[in-house]
Amino acid sequence: MNVLPVEIIKKKRNKVPLTDEEIQFFINQYTAGILADYQMASFLMAVFLNGMNEIETLALTKAMLYSGKTVHFDKLSKFKVDKHSTGGVGDKTSLILAPIVAAAGVPVPMISGRGLGHTGGTLDKLESIPGFSTDKSLNEFIELTEKFGLCFIGQTSEICPADKKIYALRDVTGTVESIPLICASILSKKLAEGIDGLVLDIKCGNGAFMKTLKEAQALGNALETVCHLFTKKVNITYSDMSQPLGRFAGNLHEVFEAMEILNNRKYLNSNGTDLYADTRNLSLYLASKMIQMGLNISFNEAQEVANEQLESGKASKVFNVICRAQGGYLDKLPLPSQKIIIPAREDGFLASYNTERIGIAGIRIRAGRQKYDDQIEHQNGIEFHFKIGDAIKAGEPLFSLHGNNLKTLEEGKDLLNSCYSISLQKVERPDLILN
Repeated sequence: MNVLPVEIIKKKRNKVPLTDEEIQFFINQYTAGILADYQMASFLMAVFLNGMNEIETLALTKAMLYSGKTVHFDKLSKFKVDKHSTGGVGDKTSLILAPIVAAAGVPVPMISGRGLGHTGGTLDKLESIPGFSTDKSLNEFIELTEKFGLCFIGQTSEICPADKKIYALRDVTGTVESIPLICASILSKKLAEGIDGLVLDIKCGNGAFMKTLKEAQALGNALETVCHLFTKKVNITYSDMSQPLGRFAGNLHEVFEAMEILNNRKYLNSNGTDLYADTRNLSLYLASKMIQMGLNISFNEAQEVANEQLESGKASKVFNVICRAQGGYLDKLPLPSQKIIIPAREDGFLASYNTERIGIAGIRIRAGRQKYDDQIEHQNGIEFHFKIGDAIKAGEPLFSLHGNNLKTLEEGKDLLNSCYSISLQKVERPDLILN
């Protein structure tokens, strides 16, 4: 194609729609290492500022999808389904719902990402398990999914290499919250897995990339349109991210919480609130959507199936089996040695969290990353002792910081002290499921 990359950038800068060929050329050139990061950064900013129409978004998704290989399960005739969340603080539902769905007989091939901005990533959580390997070849991914009905891997040089490079660049160029870029990133990975259907959990609230339900629905509509153009079934759930999900945020701690839920345990605070309840309920809800799609049954029937897999211990067994198959040792989780407690300032009712700032506090204590290649401390994390609406007394622990280095943990203390508000009046709990 006889065109200069700068002409494509200028065209998008000037709000002129790009052709399929121009988009494919730009993505292919960048994936091959011919275009520099600064050129892709300019392109991403132009897209962020001026958007893309439906045809452009489809072309971008295709270009990223076919920048590498796609998966074909020749020995697996069952309906294959995956789930994707747009990200939040404490969201560890993949670790729970995937084994529930696999235990129900619906295969879940799962290509996951790392943390992006203030949100956590499934790969980081899994890699906090000693020995767990998410670095599998395409053939190993297929074999494990066919054998166990489940496999967790990250992007490889074979699968969506364009997205792997662009994903890292978006985080450091302020271009994360762009609907076309989010669509192409999510769907290129998910469609490469060889799935037949996809359940989407789109978060909204102060801890999500989409702050309002209207913004979340705009993203949902765009994702649904592109999925349908690829003739894939899709089901969308909108869920609340105005407070952290569950009891913990931080990789090792989120694995621990997932294991507690898979083993049917509860954790009650001084109000009698089960701090695992929202994680459990959302995981079961999304698992039921996946099972409904995979087994072609009603949602009520799928809920019964999902509950049975969890309560019987079948899902826990699947998670243990796939962990061992991928080299992980769940019985050797390394516990952190240090803890800092942040007490409530006053009596009242917990009225709100600034969830995004909590996620940033997680980055400061190295439970998350500011840049894609930052090294995280898997044992560092934040514990939440109360949910919005709970009564709280001055001096009671509100947050606990866990890790092995007190100096590192101190980096998040002041920020967490500014991440909540307390009211003298009783506050209603926010709804978890918004659709």
